[in-house]
Amino acid sequence: MAATAAKALIFCSYGCALSSSKVQGNVLENAGRQQPMLMGGTSLRGMACSPLVSSRGASLSVRATSDKPVKSQGNRQLWFASQQSLSYLDGTLAGDYGFDPLGLMDPEGAGGFMDPNWLVYAEIINGRYAMLGAAGAIAPEILGKLGLIPQETAVVWFKSGVFPPAGTYDYWADPYTLFVLEIALMGFAEHRRAQDYYKPGSMGKQYFLGLEKFLGGSGNPAYPGGPLFNFLGFGKDEKSLKELKIKEVKNGRLAMLAILGYFIQAMVTGVGPFQNLLDHLSDPVNNNLLTNLKIH
Repeated sequence: MAATAAKALIFCSYGCALSSSKVQGNVLENAGRQQPMLMGGTSLRGMACSPLVSSRGASLSVRATSDKPVKSQGNRQLWFASQQSLSYLDGTLAGDYGFDPLGLMDPEGAGGFMDPNWLVYAEIINGRYAMLGAAGAIAPEILGKLGLIPQETAVVWFKSGVFPPAGTYDYWADPYTLFVLEIALMGFAEHRRAQDYYKPGSMGKQYFLGLEKFLGGSGNPAYPGGPLFNFLGFGKDEKSLKELKIKEVKNGRLAMLAILGYFIQAMVTGVGPFQNLLDHLSDPVNNNLLTNLKIH
């Protein structure tokens, strides 16, 4: 069963969503607002890119300003923030450090192409998938090395069947059948999750094997709570809940980077991440990033 957990990787996002933040509804009416910013450069006020496909028929505008990066804002920690990004990233949401060099969270620059609220939600969800995937991928390898599970089940994640052509483990069905089945099951779960995002609480009104009474949610799709999604009762007060949200976002971002690292390591070294670690610890000089990439 442990090897099967590695398959969560196929559903994880390989890139981090940009910093979460609260989008101020009245920012468009702020007359003194700075123009949006690209990675820190020259003013491109009023310039717009070619229209991109959007259901709202709006184009994606990209504007820049010559504002210098803002290094600090009181006691708030900032990561490559600017006056432009701080005009809509106010630090309210978990993990907001003002980082948005491409202006994807900008309510003016989004142009209907990306919903800033969706980016906030997507980062949280993909971070949770990545945490499950990162743990599930490395667990069989570690448990096998420790002798806690049979060696035949201690399969390296990319040989477990997550990529059908590379699958070596003998399940009850062939890797391709399992892959299609997983796609169908995940598609169903993602469909219901999307329904809850667009209509919060709607899952509590649809019949679902008698469990619908537990699926009503809290009104915030990212944090549904309840006996199924918070059965240990974490975050009972506002302060502890805020701290837990920050920890979740930070660990989710780290896990998404870990997933990316797993893929790169697998392609370059052909072994699992735990074996990579053991090789490096046993001989750091000859087993490191530079030697693996033949940069030496």
